[in-house]
Amino acid sequence: MTPLLEVTDLRVEFPGRGFRPRPVEVLHAVSLTVAAGETLGLVGESGSGKTTIGRAVLGLVRPSGGSIRFDGSDITSLGGAARRALARDLQVVFQDPYGSLNPSLTIGDILSEPLVVQGTGPAAARARIAELLDQVGLPADSAARLPREFSGGQRQRIAIARALAPEPKLIVCDEPVSALDLSTQARVLDLLVDIQRNTGVAYLFISHDLAVIRHISHRVTVLYRGDIVETGAGATVTGNPTHPYTQRLFLAAPVTDPVEQRRRREERRRLADIGSADRNRH
Repeated sequence: MTPLLEVTDLRVEFPGRGFRPRPVEVLHAVSLTVAAGETLGLVGESGSGKTTIGRAVLGLVRPSGGSIRFDGSDITSLGGAARRALARDLQVVFQDPYGSLNPSLTIGDILSEPLVVQGTGPAAARARIAELLDQVGLPADSAARLPREFSGGQRQRIAIARALAPEPKLIVCDEPVSALDLSTQARVLDLLVDIQRNTGVAYLFISHDLAVIRHISHRVTVLYRGDIVETGAGATVTGNPTHPYTQRLFLAAPVTDPVEQRRRREERRRLADIGSADRNRH
């Protein structure tokens, strides 16, 4: 079966600094796939390249090499009207639930924007907005209110509803719960799982937190300094990782048992020392 999203040998360069700078390659021939209805978790620390992959898929950065195919079509260099047309099937939920919503628009106006672009009539748009609010667990009167009247978790639900409005096939979720407290994180993750179960939407889910990735992902890809170091079934990669870097991410996850936490800290230090020694030898 053809993947919904297929990234092949993707390379991205950013301008260097200083006099006559050379470009800095931040992704090194990265390849991955996302099937219809699947969640692929992308995990890595800051600077690993995971967000750059999402931005390349969305057309926000231009690849220097490789290809990106979506639903059977090459979208690597799409621009203008073709990229805007793609928004019907490819949406995004950003990290910041406060900065991603226009504070001067009502929730109804925010949710109607992608529908108006599609040519949806006023009556059909109102019905769709009511359906979306119900889908993300917000009251119907939310449509007449402004973003400032909602909590961070509620605002992220609104952002999810906006992404769902055109009934996309894939949503890129870029650290969508990292700005939320732990209890709100869990509720938003459960909401995303329920939405996927009911709609069949696929997620490219980006996070630095292995525990979050474990909660939602069918498969997991681990990035380290622009390279994929491990990929596989979600339960395997997040529960029994084989690469030392993934093991360090696993050991960094907090646990309630202080003895186990101390053991993890010592094991993480040991793995870091091994990695440092290997780099020095090379």
